Amino acid sequence: MCAVIRYHLRHMVRPLHESFVSAIEVDSVRVETAEQAIGGGPAISVLDAPKRRVPSCRQHMIRSSRIDMVAIDIDGTLLRSDKKLHRDVRDAVRGVCDRGKHVVLATARPPRSVKAIAEYLGLDTPSIHYNGALIHHRVRKQHLHHLPLETRLGKQIIRYARRIDPSVTVSVEILDKWYTDQVEDTLVTETSKTFAPDHIGPLESFWHIPATKIMFLAPPEKLGKVKAAIASRFGKHISLVVCDAHLIQIINRRADKGAALKHLADLHGIRQENVMAIGDAPNDAGMIRWAGLGVAMGNAWPDVKNHADFIAPSNDNHGVADTLRQFML
Repeated sequence: MCAVIRYHLRHMVRPLHESFVSAIEVDSVRVETAEQAIGGGPAISVLDAPKRRVPSCRQHMIRSSRIDMVAIDIDGTLLRSDKKLHRDVRDAVRGVCDRGKHVVLATARPPRSVKAIAEYLGLDTPSIHYNGALIHHRVRKQHLHHLPLETRLGKQIIRYARRIDPSVTVSVEILDKWYTDQVEDTLVTETSKTFAPDHIGPLESFWHIPATKIMFLAPPEKLGKVKAAIASRFGKHISLVVCDAHLIQIINRRADKGAALKHLADLHGIRQENVMAIGDAPNDAGMIRWAGLGVAMGNAWPDVKNHADFIAPSNDNHGVADTLRQFML
């Protein structure tokens, strides 16, 4: 779960809204997979809010609307806090797919770390990655939409971070590939627990390619200085995402799950009022605001709940399954 710091955007107006394991476990069901990618930031301990906060007239309007597409965040939403996928959630997602509806996974993760989950759920739809910087179609092996950082800007950010702290680890995601000039075993990401870098070499050997995401890793007591410096100098031109104390992520300032979801809805000819979005963290707020029905998990951040039309049970109480059954099954 990530906090998103957007210095370029003060508000949005709502129109007429990685841990890795060796297998996906669903209670007593254990499914071995070739590539495993269940994980993400640590869950936030927040008491479940009341399930319904929508006025009765609004509930009636929501229930009478047909939901044809749903975007679901992964960590803190689809997965439980122990990074397992519950049987009820799996069955509900498959039920929605069986009815010909579109299920879109929307995450900060790269495509390779979502592959196992999508395959297990039986999804053949595009997915949203890097908080909206990339839309990837796993089945077609195509990138449908890409919002990388401008090459010159990415190079400036990397150089500046290394000037502030020469020891800071730099990792760059370009589409679905991981590039770095050094690997520090004590500074890990959820992806690095399972996947090795695709390229290790001098920064100059790959920074001429537009980066989908730039990550800086350092001990928390050192990274704070880097984060403050980058935010001060480049804040108006980037989105700075904070997931862990030892990690900051930089993406295109226009990258947003809500904008990516709109892109997919338009692609399929689905109207805004027929789209639902479910999430828990600040990087989900854009799609929750944009969707016709925005749903926050019971464990969601307070600000995220404020943007939602409906509050579901927590991720540990099968909130996604409950929501899909109420509005799509």
